[in-house]
Amino acid sequence: MRSPDVRVLTLLPSPADYAELPRSWPKDLLAGVTVGIVALPLALAFAISSGAAPEAGLVTAIVAGFVAAVFGGSHVQVSGPTGAMVVVLAPIAALHGPAALPLVAIMAGIIVVVGGVLRFGRAVSFIPWPVIEGFTLGIGVIIFLQQVPTALGTVPGESRNAFVAAVQSLGTVEWPGVAWALGSVAVVVAIMMLTPRIHPQIPGSIIAIIVVTTVVELTGAPVARIGELPESLPAPALPGFDLALLQSLVVPAFTVAALAAIESLLSARVASGISDTGRYDGDRELVGQGLASVASGLFGGMPATGAIARTAVNIRAGARTRAAAVVHALFLAGVVYFLADAVSRIPLVALAGVLIVTAINMIDVETAKDVIGASRSDALIFTLTALVTVSFDLIIAVGIGIAATAFFALRALSRMSRVEREPLPVEPLPGDERIALLRLDGAMFFGVGDRILARLEDMNKDVRVVIIRMSQLQFMDSSGARVLAELVTTLERRGITVLVKGIQSRHQRLAMHGGVVASLRHRNHLFTAMSDAIAHARSHVARETADIT
Repeated sequence: MRSPDVRVLTLLPSPADYAELPRSWPKDLLAGVTVGIVALPLALAFAISSGAAPEAGLVTAIVAGFVAAVFGGSHVQVSGPTGAMVVVLAPIAALHGPAALPLVAIMAGIIVVVGGVLRFGRAVSFIPWPVIEGFTLGIGVIIFLQQVPTALGTVPGESRNAFVAAVQSLGTVEWPGVAWALGSVAVVVAIMMLTPRIHPQIPGSIIAIIVVTTVVELTGAPVARIGELPESLPAPALPGFDLALLQSLVVPAFTVAALAAIESLLSARVASGISDTGRYDGDRELVGQGLASVASGLFGGMPATGAIARTAVNIRAGARTRAAAVVHALFLAGVVYFLADAVSRIPLVALAGVLIVTAINMIDVETAKDVIGASRSDALIFTLTALVTVSFDLIIAVGIGIAATAFFALRALSRMSRVEREPLPVEPLPGDERIALLRLDGAMFFGVGDRILARLEDMNKDVRVVIIRMSQLQFMDSSGARVLAELVTTLERRGITVLVKGIQSRHQRLAMHGGVVASLRHRNHLFTAMSDAIAHARSHVARETADIT
């Protein structure tokens, strides 16, 4: 076991992170610029959709992107504002104002760092596949619905539910603004859909934004623009807050932290699977992402996570080390210092079009078919998770999805557990019909107690001794041990002697502390050999028969 000091060092940057850089720097440089071009419109769009100023998205992509690249646990992960985070941040900004987002970023970042230090990096492996896909589908639907008002050239409705707000916005549509808005969105969507067919490396989102911005500038179309942007990064400072605001943001901060951890670990795992740049360190990834959100909050930005789409672009562009993500952050910083005026002229409908395509790409129809076709339980979990995500809350949806998965898993485990009555594996003697040998297979937990009782009820009423064979039992937990103890107690109260044969060494502690041994009439009713258990059972039957006669 490694010492605490050694474990802490594994969470920190090291020269080994850049061992391949002398050979890979041309590829890393090109990949960084490529993903920076892709990230620019997304950073702006996600900030606006979250209820923050567009510059908050750029600050998050720059500061958090840089810090996560240096301190994170993946060699090719790209971090920044994401669509999933928008779903959580928009209600926070609506309730507490955009100024609360930097504070939430710092609070959530600290929580994520603590999670990394406590080694929660493997937590994502416990989230089932149907839950992940349902959660992703729900996020995609919400992002799409959030863009409907902007795509119509109007404002969202008052409801906090994305679907209801989108419907409410239909009542405020005005001409000719809706025609310009829908036309601009259509152009963006068409360009972004067509450019990958020409060449996968063509930055369709940037080309689409340039085309729409140029047309709007030349025609003077009545559409809203991003507006004035700062031409430099702000100085770091602690966001203003009071005790009441801090208390009201505790629950949202935990929600943001949970989402940041889940999305970042999922993205890092995907990146590890589609690249050959080495495994990711989940614990270090949490530390890096937490520090990234803290740094982003200090600069006035938003919480950040690993971004699956940008990470995939980074890998496809040839990234080999984390230097590519650093270049991506520096490229965006260059945009702030040298191109702020040009970016300020971008129409909001163009960004809405970019997010609509992003949302459509998140809705993978083939994957949904695979999940639904896997089993009825997977289909139910997938659908339930997606519906709760859209209707209520993303983190609640994940919790409900996991709970539903646990229910179906326990039901399947219960069905695999069997209680079989076997004939005695010896030459029969008179009186053996009063001995029942029960073999426990599979798992012994709280879900199988009634089945064992039902099996006992079916037995011959003349049975006076029950031998419970546990040598084939594959799993037993404390609840299962307690259920077994209660069953033994129930049988003993009926005057039936219970003998237990073959408690495995891994179950002995549970049997002792769960009351199984204490519930037996005598400690000598525990056996390791079947022949000894049968001989003891026969002696009981013979003694009872002699007493009757």
